[in-house]
Amino acid sequence: MKILMVSWEYPPVVVGGLGRHVHHLATELAVAGHEVVVLARRPSGTDSSTHPTHSFIAEGVLVVAVAEDPPCFDFGEDMLAWTLAMGHAMVRAGIALGKPGIGDGWIPDVVHAHDWLVAHPSIALAEYYDVPLVSTIHATEAGRHSGWVAGRVNKQVHSVEWWLANESDALITCSTSMRDEVERLYGPERIPMTVIRNGIDVGAWTFRPRAPRSGPPRLLYVGRLEYEKGVQDAIAALPRIRRAHPGTTLTIAGIGTQFEWLRERARVHRVARAVTFAGQLDHEGLLGWLHGADAILLPSRYEPFGIVALEAAAAGTPLITSTAGGLGEAVIDGVTGASFEPADVDGLVEAVRATLDDPAATQDRAYAARERLTADFAWDVVATETALVYSSAKRRVRNPLGRPKIVERPLPERDPNQPS
Repeated sequence: MKILMVSWEYPPVVVGGLGRHVHHLATELAVAGHEVVVLARRPSGTDSSTHPTHSFIAEGVLVVAVAEDPPCFDFGEDMLAWTLAMGHAMVRAGIALGKPGIGDGWIPDVVHAHDWLVAHPSIALAEYYDVPLVSTIHATEAGRHSGWVAGRVNKQVHSVEWWLANESDALITCSTSMRDEVERLYGPERIPMTVIRNGIDVGAWTFRPRAPRSGPPRLLYVGRLEYEKGVQDAIAALPRIRRAHPGTTLTIAGIGTQFEWLRERARVHRVARAVTFAGQLDHEGLLGWLHGADAILLPSRYEPFGIVALEAAAAGTPLITSTAGGLGEAVIDGVTGASFEPADVDGLVEAVRATLDDPAATQDRAYAARERLTADFAWDVVATETALVYSSAKRRVRNPLGRPKIVERPLPERDPNQPS
């Protein structure tokens, strides 16, 4: 098949797990013999004079990295305007693929959208080429905000997500919990929805058993520094963990909007000296931290899937995770890791204590996690399942859509420690 993927991140522009997901899926589909073109973008803050649209082939995939247009928009301050501008540039580049002498008349059999930020170009290009639109919903605005879309921008993003879901000919989610969430939030009637789990490149994450501990325990968190990731719960639990296992440290690797607030939480709980903020790590740096940690702690309050859990398990790092969303499906408590309910600080403390108290059982669970990965989360399996969705998707007759209904509710009672 000829597959046109549309994603706001793709190497070398990678923001988070979505960029890595699209990259692995695209290259694995190319290995399987499909023609894959990825519409992506140039780095934020650049322009066409310094960073013109650049087309290149990498690992069998044609990547079209689209230049930013001249109007000045900042993603942090003008998110919707920035997104619309990016989409406009992607539409022009996508149409050019079908023109002789530019894209040599290449016409896709299917358009695959990855998340709401590329809804506009994906919908437009699927209509232009009159081919099915398949969309992967990686997360939802309501889910990222504990089920609420109270703010103006939250409502705007939610409405775009609703539009993308209801304009698609087939939908993909990365977990059963995400499928249920999409059905509940967007109610896409009669649109086939398939659960395809994220994959893991096992070869990129060298497995290393835990050596006998010498010194205090080392816990590691990897991910974005956002409220829904629950890092604040790990910090709140650390004093009690240290009473049971003196000297325990927590290293927090990642960047995000809640960095300063989380540093303040460490001071409030009097563990500032035991908490290290390592920033964003490259692959080798992350692998080194994974090999050096006694366990990785992923306390998400909301998590569509949790690719970091797979990467950590592939590296041999014992897993301690919440049961939020996809984490609850990827990690089997007592078999491949230790789990606790989201936002349950007491449960988090007990899961960490149990992991540190019994290194032998913890190592057995790490072996089991690695073994499960190679069978259930291989990228060739993900690519095969995705190709089946493509081949079965049919462009349906479009009916005009009204506005989505956004339920107006008062704000829920807030966690007094949550940043405003």
